[in-house]
Amino acid sequence: MKKKNRRLENVIYEFKHNKQAIFAAVYLCLIICISIFVVFVNVDPDAIDVTHKLEYPSKNHWFGTDEMGRDYFIRVLYGGRVSLLVGVLAMVTSIVIGVTVGMMSGYFGGLLDSLLMRLVDVFSSIPWIIMVTVFGLLFKRGLFSIIIVIGLFSWMGIARLVRSEVLSAKEREYVQYARFIGRNPAQVMTNHVLPSIFPTIITAATAEIASAIMMESALSFLGIGVAAPMSSWGSLLQSSQQYLQKAPYMAVLPGILIILTVYSFNKLGDVLRVFVEPKITAGEKNE
Repeated sequence: MKKKNRRLENVIYEFKHNKQAIFAAVYLCLIICISIFVVFVNVDPDAIDVTHKLEYPSKNHWFGTDEMGRDYFIRVLYGGRVSLLVGVLAMVTSIVIGVTVGMMSGYFGGLLDSLLMRLVDVFSSIPWIIMVTVFGLLFKRGLFSIIIVIGLFSWMGIARLVRSEVLSAKEREYVQYARFIGRNPAQVMTNHVLPSIFPTIITAATAEIASAIMMESALSFLGIGVAAPMSSWGSLLQSSQQYLQKAPYMAVLPGILIILTVYSFNKLGDVLRVFVEPKITAGEKNE
């Protein structure tokens, strides 16, 4: 308990003394809340007004308008809903696969460990953009397909990380005792091993969200991501290419939000890593 309290104190210390971490936390809270509650704004993101096409940002249209006269501010906010949803659900998919493979590999070892790690090596040896692009072309474009495809090809790093943690965790006394008294492997892994590596999983999850958002943006930018009429930050970037000279703001605004969101999730992961590596805290560096 004291160790956990110490780690929590370290995280709080990091937030108090790291302005970048504070910015990341505030930004993520803000963008998530806006993305959730934007549906209550009485503005239709698909409302077309051909008399106000490609207007620059103004008091009437904060982010300007697109090629169809639609309010770009609202479209960017709705695009954020899709990008964040893809990021979170793809992360859940990759975490489930990676944790399952990593725990089985690390806990059982032997032939199963060798086979699973070879599978990880095979998936890791192929560039993700090639795998995701092929599957994106084979399956119908849609939100669900994008989530599954990204999740299926981003679990390998998590599997390796979890495996290394499990190899260490299964040698601890309480895990050895649970095995000695006859607990079955499922009970030992669920009740004893998994809780001990949970901080590691949480830390990895933040990085996975950032990675999934980048992957979705790349796919949508290539034209094989989210399909119209649904839009994401990546698809907004893709559609803005032909208007870079007339309306550069159409590319700048979603691009900035992608960068800030990915940066913030990664920075949040750096702070949460204190749970896994408490020695890296700023407080201890200054001692």
